[in-house]
Amino acid sequence: MRNSIFLLIAAVAIAMGFNSCSDDVNIGSSISDIHSAIISDSDFVITGQTVKNNHLRSRSSVQLLGKVTAPGYGTLTSDVVTQFMPTSRIDTVGVHGGSDWIDSCFITMRVNSTDVVGDSLAPMRVEIYELSKQLPVPIYTDFDPTDYYDKGRLMGSVAYSASEMARKEIMTQNGVAGYYYEINVPVDVDYARALFDEYKNNPATFATPANFAEFFPGIYITNSYGEGHVMNFYNIEFVAHYRKYEKLTEGTDTIYPNKTQSYLAVTPEIVYNNNVTLTPDASVLDMINAGDAIVMSPAGYEVKVQFPIKDIIDRFKNDTKDALGKINSLTLEIPVEKVPNLYNIAPPKYLLMVKESYRDEFFNKDSLTNNKDAFYAEYNEALKTYTFSGLRDYVLDIINNKSGEPTEADINFVIMPIEVTIYNNSSLTYYYGSSGSTDVITKIAPAISRPRMAKLNLNKASINLVYSKQMLY
Repeated sequence: MRNSIFLLIAAVAIAMGFNSCSDDVNIGSSISDIHSAIISDSDFVITGQTVKNNHLRSRSSVQLLGKVTAPGYGTLTSDVVTQFMPTSRIDTVGVHGGSDWIDSCFITMRVNSTDVVGDSLAPMRVEIYELSKQLPVPIYTDFDPTDYYDKGRLMGSVAYSASEMARKEIMTQNGVAGYYYEINVPVDVDYARALFDEYKNNPATFATPANFAEFFPGIYITNSYGEGHVMNFYNIEFVAHYRKYEKLTEGTDTIYPNKTQSYLAVTPEIVYNNNVTLTPDASVLDMINAGDAIVMSPAGYEVKVQFPIKDIIDRFKNDTKDALGKINSLTLEIPVEKVPNLYNIAPPKYLLMVKESYRDEFFNKDSLTNNKDAFYAEYNEALKTYTFSGLRDYVLDIINNKSGEPTEADINFVIMPIEVTIYNNSSLTYYYGSSGSTDVITKIAPAISRPRMAKLNLNKASINLVYSKQMLY
């Protein structure tokens, strides 16, 4: 569809002649009519096809663990390998018995109560193994941990289910109460004692994550039995319980038998990975084989699209060849259908549209969208659409720097589920008595931590080019 809005602007230019000694006077005027038009053109078609991609760079800030089968979605299994960030200080003051005063230790895993997908009543068993060698860098979702741990080096295990875990309350940053579950896996106390002794004898081991990984490569977390749910763990720590001798202010001496300290934690600075296996439901495969555009996470399906940028540029150039033209905006809106499934697995919250040739570089460099090579869109639940609204710089880059001739790299894109980390920068201006808030994107990563799925209706997608032109008559 192509619409034009014409505006008539009357511009009057008056050329005046001034009196001269010859008494000749030339007084005249000329009028030029400038017609301005604003054109909205959406007569473009985008095409694409679904492709599988289970080889994604691990950039997730949460660890996905468990197994779930959801008719309409498929079977998802995920386990975790991770290094640890060591504490910079282990409490040794007053621990006169040395490492022998450490009584027990646990690996504590926390999950928000809303981050459980599947049957919360299903019983599961988690097992944790010590890694036998360093994890590779980079590491990807199809990583096989088999050769990186010894099945005979079990650190600890425990049975659990979401319904049986104690629900604990935590206050969020905006003061709203949230809830989380906690799994405590008992670990042989010798692990905590070895960490204590290493800190005493070689504190440099704890100076950097790389130093510590040489001493302790990390852990492998998996489920040994059970099926029914997957969980997103946002916090994993190694916690020691120990005794400590202190002298009270009153002058009496006391041994506190229940001190606790977190020796190690999983943080964004170290190497970790969700090892994902996703087997789509037969109904999903039928849709893909029928030509439907399906996005699915984690490490499932994405859509390769051919963006009609040449048609867009040619249309703009042809319509403005005898006029002054200016591109105002270029947007892509894609309608979405939810795919029915047992656990109401929803469409991805965010999608990334990135040039296929640029995708690996984008994630390897922890890039953010630049509106020339990569764009992101948030799912609109009310309208059931994704809208990529910042494509103007993309088309201008080709017109201004490539003589309007797009390359294959400019045409071929990948649309894939992503996770977006947003920092809310709140400000308060006391002088004016006002406050403000700005959302700043700090990280974009492949969506490898939550089950998500949607059908993109590319045949109903709307590419809308808005430009203006001025014509002289």
